[in-house]
Amino acid sequence: MNCVLRIAAAVWWLCLCSVLGSSDGNGIGRVRDTDDAISLLENKLTATTNSSQLLMVPLTLIHRAGPKGAVCLDGTLPGYHIHSGFGSGANRWLIQLEGGGWCNTRRSCIFRKTTRRGSSNHMEKVLAFTGISSNKANENPDFYNWNRVKLRYCDGASFTGDSQDNSSNLYYRGQRIWQSAMEELMSKGMQKAEQALLSGCSAGGLASILHCDQFKALFPGATKVKCLSDAGLFMDAVDVSGGHSLRNMFKGVVTIQNLQKELSTTCTKHLDPTSCFFPQNLVSDIKTPMFLLNAAYDAWQVQESLAPPSADPSGSWKACKSDHSHCNSSQIHFFQEFRNQMVEAVKSFSASKHNGVFLNSCFAHCQSERQDTWFAPDSPRLHGKTVAESVGDWYFDRTTVKAIDCPYPCDKTCHDLIFK
Repeated sequence: MNCVLRIAAAVWWLCLCSVLGSSDGNGIGRVRDTDDAISLLENKLTATTNSSQLLMVPLTLIHRAGPKGAVCLDGTLPGYHIHSGFGSGANRWLIQLEGGGWCNTRRSCIFRKTTRRGSSNHMEKVLAFTGISSNKANENPDFYNWNRVKLRYCDGASFTGDSQDNSSNLYYRGQRIWQSAMEELMSKGMQKAEQALLSGCSAGGLASILHCDQFKALFPGATKVKCLSDAGLFMDAVDVSGGHSLRNMFKGVVTIQNLQKELSTTCTKHLDPTSCFFPQNLVSDIKTPMFLLNAAYDAWQVQESLAPPSADPSGSWKACKSDHSHCNSSQIHFFQEFRNQMVEAVKSFSASKHNGVFLNSCFAHCQSERQDTWFAPDSPRLHGKTVAESVGDWYFDRTTVKAIDCPYPCDKTCHDLIFK
């Protein structure tokens, strides 16, 4: 089973990296090579996983989205996967916003529309629901019987854009997809929700931050509404070359999709649009209760923001970023400074009694969607509690959760990601 989990993690990781697009001008070639590797790993996963043990949920296309122009990058219909709630969860709703990077150049967006991250023609027809989406009480104690929905991600800008590029037949319609999906789900019973949680991982974690207050506004005041961002705390950090790789990436996303008009006006009144795509500049202004779940040494940010190939042409960080046990003391110090920046970024946010934080000192990414990191006998823990228990305690107001780990290497419960 551990072998399967490692393969699954590798598949997920390569999927994530393959859809980032190009920051070095070689987007299409670089992405195609990675896509081949994904296919090989997925074949291995399919061969070694007993699908009868997993809850497989079919894709539903949003047909009413088409006339509204709420379409994927290539103009196809957006979609979602839904598993109905039962018992006490029949009127409770969990919405997951799928992650998967961004496209930041016209070229990378053109390529992206030939993948499942830009076209429903290429999306999986069924998805496994695990972790926070599991329907088993012993795997997902607080949300197993809720209506659980995964909204597929096919716009390339965290469900935020509302423009198009006629010359390349690209539709940047993330905001319309969000609105159409919410209308669809409200018509399917979500308008009767007694409790609701908007969640997302990675680019979906950023989307849950961007859309949190909009989600709350869908419901009457009596409905208990909160938001969870998993691995969505992308930092405007300096990379190993002294540059700003992620800022450059985000600037491309904001520019090509013309996101300025879609971003928080509270933020854009005093910061530039690219800064207002960074969660650290948004979370303290969100009015709806929110939970930030993040690894202090976020594995994606280590790989693609702190030490991407463009910032490390000599490859001196390659071994370290693939396996932190190979880092020297100065490299670990660099990571500790990054952690300090993340801890500082959540300080004002965590001061609110309504908000929750679970910031563990792991080299991980997306801990709510993987069963082994969400709720399992050997799951990561802070203050003796798993991610699932901590999120549940916070959502149901059982106790406040302000869990910030001591610095690496103090945490022995991590499921760190190692890349060969």
